[in-house]
Amino acid sequence: MKKAILFGASGFIGSCLLRDLLDNTGYEQVSVVVRKTLGTNHPKLKELIGDYHTLHLLKMQIDADEIFITLGTTRAKTPDRDQYYQVDHDYPVAAAKMALEAGAKSVFVVTAVGANANSRIFYTRTKGEIERDIIARHFERTGIFRPSMIMGERNESRRFEKILIKVWAFINPLLLAIH
Repeated sequence: MKKAILFGASGFIGSCLLRDLLDNTGYEQVSVVVRKTLGTNHPKLKELIGDYHTLHLLKMQIDADEIFITLGTTRAKTPDRDQYYQVDHDYPVAAAKMALEAGAKSVFVVTAVGANANSRIFYTRTKGEIERDIIARHFERTGIFRPSMIMGERNESRRFEKILIKVWAFINPLLLAIH
C-alpha cells in the first residue's frame, strides 16, 4: 500500500484526482496540502493546511511514496507576474523537493501543452521551467502531463475559456475529418 500527497486538490484537475486516489485501493493514505479545509471526510484523507509561505512548516508531516502536483493559477486571479511565477513554478518545485527529501520516489505533475523552458511566451516558458526543475530532482519516476484545453464544470466563471470551448467544438470535428 502506498501513500500519496497531492498539491492542488481544490482545483479542477486536483479535485478529480483526489477522488480517484481516495477510491484507489492501492493507497492507504492520501494527504493534501490546502490553504483551507476541503470539507471532505474520508478515512484515507489527511489534510495539511498551508501554502507557499508556510510549506516549510509542514516538512515533518510530509509522508508519501508519490507526489501529485496539479497547482496553477490564472492571470485573472494572479495578475502580478512575480506572484504568478511563484504559484505556478516556485511552489510546485518546492513541494517536489520537500517530498523527495521526505522519501517520495515518484512525482507526477500537470503542466501544459507546449511547455518549453526556452519559450518567449511567459506561460509556456513557466510550465517548461517547472518540468526542467522537477526533472532535475531525479525522482525514481517522473510523470509529466501536458493537457491542452481542460474542459469541464468549474466553480468559477471563465468567459474567454467558454468562447474557446465553443470555437473548439466547431473546429474539432473538422480536424477529425482531415485526419
